[in-house]
Amino acid sequence: MPQPAPPAVQTRGLCKDFRGFRAVDSVDLSVADGAVHALVGPNGAGKTTLFNLLTGFLRPSAGQIEVAGRDVTGHPPEQVARRGVARSFQITSLFDQLTLRQHVELALAARGRLTWRFWRSERLLDRHRGDALELLDRVGLAGRADTAAGVLPYGQKRALELALALALDPGVLLLDEPTAGMGTEDIERTVALVRSVRAGRTVVLVEHNMSVVADLADRVTVLQAGKVLVEGSYAEVRQDPRVVEAYLGTEAPASAGGGAGGGAGGDATGADPSGAGTAAGTGDPRADG
Repeated sequence: MPQPAPPAVQTRGLCKDFRGFRAVDSVDLSVADGAVHALVGPNGAGKTTLFNLLTGFLRPSAGQIEVAGRDVTGHPPEQVARRGVARSFQITSLFDQLTLRQHVELALAARGRLTWRFWRSERLLDRHRGDALELLDRVGLAGRADTAAGVLPYGQKRALELALALALDPGVLLLDEPTAGMGTEDIERTVALVRSVRAGRTVVLVEHNMSVVADLADRVTVLQAGKVLVEGSYAEVRQDPRVVEAYLGTEAPASAGGGAGGGAGGDATGADPSGAGTAAGTGDPRADG
């Protein structure tokens, strides 16, 4: 009888301390292979810190991290990436003078372990031109392949970052607030993009916009003060009184729908568990979104 596939990502007792402050506290997380799994919670809940632990940008203070059944605890980012994990960040970080095609060619070269030898000959990058154009087409940017990244509007910069992550051909794709700061049109385009690229891979996303979570997520984990508060389907999570309290405070009625929440570490920008709302994180792993 065939054995079931191990979780795409699994943590056991994962902790991260910053000078006595525990940002991630004994997190047990299991992300099913092929699922879209959302991490949500008020600002400061530990979501981005958890992302940084999963991808090797931070070393855990305690606990274990596995990718597809293999222990990657404490491994540096490049080793985690070789296990098939790629991520985006809250804040875009692109080379303004390079074209979109050049960005993707460099990412493809990195996957082929070209590393820094690309400078020896432009032909080493040109070999990736066809694949780069295909990836740009996949994220809706083929028409801007030779445009400098610095002139792109914000939504297209986030789409380029997704192309860079996809260039690594990851089995696990981690997206940190992919719709933060976007207008309605860009959000709809990004949701469609994520839905199209999930085929054959696992997606883990941090997201404040709960309508996006409802559209995309098979499973939702709610974090509060670095701990797992609730886990379940979106429908289960949005009805849980602990989630309503975490976002809206103890005085808020459980039936509260829209609006901003102020209590219990809530997100005053309106990341409401029962409706749409957006908020950008700070990017600081000690006080992240």
